[in-house]
Amino acid sequence: MAFFKQQRVEDFYDIGEELGSGQFAIVKQCREKSTGLEFAAKFMKKRQSVASLRGVRREEIQREVNILQQTQHPNIVTLHDVYENRTDVVLILELVSGGELFDFLAQKESLSEEEATQFIKQILEGVNYLHSRNIAHFDLKPENIMLLDKNVPLPRIKLIDFGLAHKIEAGVEFKNIFGTPEFVAPEIVNYEPLGLEADMWSIGVITYILLSGASPFLGETKQDTLGNISAINYEFDEELFGHTSELAKKFIRQLLERDKLKRLTIQDALNHQWIKTNEHKEESKAPETKQRQRRQLKTKRLKEYTIKSHSSMPPNNTYVNFERFAQVVEDIGQMEGSFGRLAAARDSLQGDVDAMVSLYNDKEAWYKEESEGVRHELSQIRYEFRKVEAMKRSLRDDMRAVDTGLAVVGNRYRERHAHFEALRRELSNELKWVQEVVGSFPPGGGGGGAGGGAGGHPNCSFSSVFNNDVNEALKELLNRSCGAELLSGINLDFTEIGQQR
Repeated sequence: MAFFKQQRVEDFYDIGEELGSGQFAIVKQCREKSTGLEFAAKFMKKRQSVASLRGVRREEIQREVNILQQTQHPNIVTLHDVYENRTDVVLILELVSGGELFDFLAQKESLSEEEATQFIKQILEGVNYLHSRNIAHFDLKPENIMLLDKNVPLPRIKLIDFGLAHKIEAGVEFKNIFGTPEFVAPEIVNYEPLGLEADMWSIGVITYILLSGASPFLGETKQDTLGNISAINYEFDEELFGHTSELAKKFIRQLLERDKLKRLTIQDALNHQWIKTNEHKEESKAPETKQRQRRQLKTKRLKEYTIKSHSSMPPNNTYVNFERFAQVVEDIGQMEGSFGRLAAARDSLQGDVDAMVSLYNDKEAWYKEESEGVRHELSQIRYEFRKVEAMKRSLRDDMRAVDTGLAVVGNRYRERHAHFEALRRELSNELKWVQEVVGSFPPGGGGGGAGGGAGGHPNCSFSSVFNNDVNEALKELLNRSCGAELLSGINLDFTEIGQQR
């Protein structure tokens, strides 16, 4: 698993001018701050969502990085480091500054098969290294065959752009439709299982173009091109291949073979007689003028092909546009995030409002219930208060009546008391008179007196009879104005007086 440094690449590298761009990638020259070494920084836009078609999926970038980390060969670009930020993965690659192979060859005045095989062999050696590790490039084309440095007698070829590369696993069927139509194999066009053989087909197309300056299957439209590939519709035009060796044509035929099992493998290609024969072959002894004209024709056509190829591709501003689009998407994402947070806040606020409304309703119901209870209690209190007030008024009236009654009683009492005092004084006077009268009677004695007394009131004396009569008279007299207690007291007094007597 590749490790992506989660740091800003600008903190470690000075980013320079643009070297090239693709659909979702841009390559810029850079210098490592710590060492001063020159590298190429490949900025690859990441796909921001599963539904989006813009950008490269992270697993595809991961696969490319994994493959590059497994490769270390003179003819394959070297991966130095990997950085990742929110929108890009940045591959720090070996700086390949020599340009494309075809552009280099098109600028030469002459080209022979021997020189061509030297470059073809380097391509084969790089592909052999990949195939030995079961890695298929799947995007071999002139734009991906670069020169490390063109200012040397025999520039070294570097295979670049492993974005479509896959590791072929035994027993695992792999199908896909990808690559550049002009260079894809028939099994890609027909959506058949793919393997290492697809790279060999692409090498056949590249060799055909290198030796002739023409593309074997290129049609007016993309559909025409794919139709020509599916039908294996190509030929060695005499005008283009009139001076090309039969070994070279055989090499191309064996590579542009529909049947994958009959197609040359990478080892077959390296050991092919055309490659082996021209490896140490000296140039032909033919007249210099004729040889120069033949070679110049080839380079002239190759130059025309490269000019046509580059002119047929409009300036690729996809990455720049994508950067703008990514910025817009970022802004939209931030706005969506803000809207999301706002919606969440609204939902939260709505929840709070609903809770408050529910609480308010509960409180309102409670207040209503309490209000009804209080109202009932107040009514009861008012009723009790009115009742108490009525009772108070009644009691006040009763008290006034009692006061009045007491006053009357008091008056009557005072009258009775005055009357009583008068009676008491009168009675006192009467008693004194009685006492005087009683005192005036002589005490009983002698026979006559005794017989007469016994004959008139037997068994009693005159004083006792008199006392009784007086008591009865006084009781009747005082009964109308005095109570029994007074009478009993008076009775007691007379009894005591009688006893004293």
